[in-house]
Amino acid sequence: MPNQKDKARLFRSLHAGERPLLLFNVWDAGSAKVVADAGADALATASWAVAASHGLADGEQVPLQAVLDNLTRIVAATDLPVSLDLESGYGRTAAAVGLTVERAIAAGAVGCNLEDSRPEDGALRDPAEQAERLAEARRAAETSAIPLFINARTDVFFARPAEDHDASMVEDALRRAELYAKAGADGLFVPNLTDVRLIETLARASPLPVNIMAGASAPAAARLAGIGVARISHGPGPYLAAMRALAEAARAALAPPPE
Repeated sequence: MPNQKDKARLFRSLHAGERPLLLFNVWDAGSAKVVADAGADALATASWAVAASHGLADGEQVPLQAVLDNLTRIVAATDLPVSLDLESGYGRTAAAVGLTVERAIAAGAVGCNLEDSRPEDGALRDPAEQAERLAEARRAAETSAIPLFINARTDVFFARPAEDHDASMVEDALRRAELYAKAGADGLFVPNLTDVRLIETLARASPLPVNIMAGASAPAAARLAGIGVARISHGPGPYLAAMRALAEAARAALAPPPE
């Protein structure tokens, strides 16, 4: 069985392969086992799905201890590397984010997502402030001696509808990527960006490997692979698909018998 450091090294290497790392996001130990058995190379949680599975909304509404307990069960259920969606880092200060990351590593994480929007209202943080938060996350990882993969999520592309995305937003994301890379981030996650030309511009210029979220409006995985995307994740999609299947099965089972 690989140890945590080995898993972390493997997870990092999967971002530099000939094809993008594909992450079909999970929300609990049961879903983790199913996705692992389907042939996944690694696992990652999606905070929205974890929150929904607890009957709560996204936005750090699930207590951090519950998030970490959930991670512990996922890590115990599989030998695959597991990355944890930590939303904004569960902390008002950079130091608090560092403590959160310490606890995530202790629970078995080998990667994490940290976003640059505020959980209370979705407003973007100042890039320098976010860089400080990422730097504390990196210090926590170095102290632990686990080469944690810090996926810096920028929510720049939530500021406008997808049809209004333009080159100026890519420039904003790239400026943030430069700061985040210097602070110790390893990847750049840009949810809600779906325009193939803008994705290619970003992927070619980014100092960090770029992570795109799959979805109905996003380019196909093969197209993303061809334009330099390093990681493709599915976010809440798998949970929503599972709940649709459950709802359909429940309606069929609970339908009154024919007269």
